[in-house]
Amino acid sequence: MATSYASVADVKARMTRTMTESEQNLCETMLEDAAVMIDAYALNADTDAKKIVSCRMVIRALGDGNSIGTPMGATQGSMSALGYSQSWTIGSGGGAGELYIGKADRQLLGKGNAIGSYSPVQQLVPEALS
Repeated sequence: MATSYASVADVKARMTRTMTESEQNLCETMLEDAAVMIDAYALNADTDAKKIVSCRMVIRALGDGNSIGTPMGATQGSMSALGYSQSWTIGSGGGAGELYIGKADRQLLGKGNAIGSYSPVQQLVPEALS
């Protein structure tokens, strides 16, 4: 079992709506998943930053409750009346209802602020050759 950086109470304190009982049970599991994802991305990040990012990830996945009739994660929408048309664009930051680390989250974790690029094989080259 993974250790969470935040509690269900931390998430509830940041939500703009009341969580249902089933969401509270799901929230606990999602917090564990978020911790694993955060550690894989930024193991040495500040613990307070990890707590905030964990809460933000879970709140995004659970939704804010204000999007009744609108798919979770939709960034654009369209409706018609008598022509029976409906169209939605889902944001590219993550799938609807999916845990993901967003751009602001990466900055909180101390990643994503660098200018330039990084090669994943850079660590394989001895210092004397670089």
